[in-house]
Amino acid sequence: MDERSRILLIYTGGTIGMVHDHERDVLLPFRFEQLLDHVPELKAFDIDIETIQLSRIVDSSDMRPELWVELVGLIEHHYADYDGFVILHGTDTLAFTASALSFMVQGLSKPIVLTGSQLPIGMIRTDGKENLITAIEVASTKKFEEALIPEVAVYFEYRLMRGNRVTKYSAEHFDAFHSPNYPNLAEAGVDLVYNHPYLRHSGPEQPTFHKHIEEQIALLKLFPGISEDAVNCILQGNAQGVILESFGAGNGPTSPMFLRALKTAVDSGKTILNISQCLAGSVQHGRYATSAAFDEIGIISGGDMTLESGITKLMHVLGNYSGAEAIKEKLLESIAGERD
Repeated sequence: MDERSRILLIYTGGTIGMVHDHERDVLLPFRFEQLLDHVPELKAFDIDIETIQLSRIVDSSDMRPELWVELVGLIEHHYADYDGFVILHGTDTLAFTASALSFMVQGLSKPIVLTGSQLPIGMIRTDGKENLITAIEVASTKKFEEALIPEVAVYFEYRLMRGNRVTKYSAEHFDAFHSPNYPNLAEAGVDLVYNHPYLRHSGPEQPTFHKHIEEQIALLKLFPGISEDAVNCILQGNAQGVILESFGAGNGPTSPMFLRALKTAVDSGKTILNISQCLAGSVQHGRYATSAAFDEIGIISGGDMTLESGITKLMHVLGNYSGAEAIKEKLLESIAGERD
């Protein structure tokens, strides 16, 4: 007889574990033990589920890199003892955390599945119960004694998606997350159907855990008429890396002021990664004249990465590698299936 799967459920906070504070008319996190009381269906699983929570549960708007490091530490400490991990997380920054974990824990042989909800789990119409139950099922699923999903994934509203490919799409609908540039890993209906050609292969028995993060990152989002002061405010600041959130297929203004500012920043040692403002599609330097100069300046193409993936990958790479060529090579590499 097969041994029962063991799943560690990690609670960070977020809407799924909120309760209404009537005095202040706001939603606040409540104790994790109460959360489990709202999902008696978990007792029907032939799975051993144990629980733990961050040292400080937070609304996801307060999520910070040091809490990613704490999550990685928890997973590293308990990695040998469990078959999979489910992280309950607020939706606002869930895509950032999923992306960050995919770079911070590499070579996985076990699933790390993040989920949450748009409505608190104590509400009658909550989406939290289904999300939690299916996330646990995914994290415990094996094929030939190996985890079927040996990677960081997000389960939300009947879809399982690669963690570093998701972006939050809606603040109102239950299908809050989309994976615009990569197929879903699985879809849940009457059956849980996996998209096998797009699943990652299991890594070594012991993954590598990376806990160094460069937080000095800035975002330069382009818009028509952006001023020289606005551009220089970002590019001449203390950031070690800058995400250039460009138009369309990676395009930007061709004005001498703009190109000169970019070149000065790169020459000073800053890393600039070009990510498109479009949810779907890819940065393609040189496809249009408006991006032809970027390669010559030293701007690095982010390909089809999401903004969340681009930001967290830049944090990871700058925190763990040095030298312009090594940094460029890692940013262009698909470390965890985050880019084509």
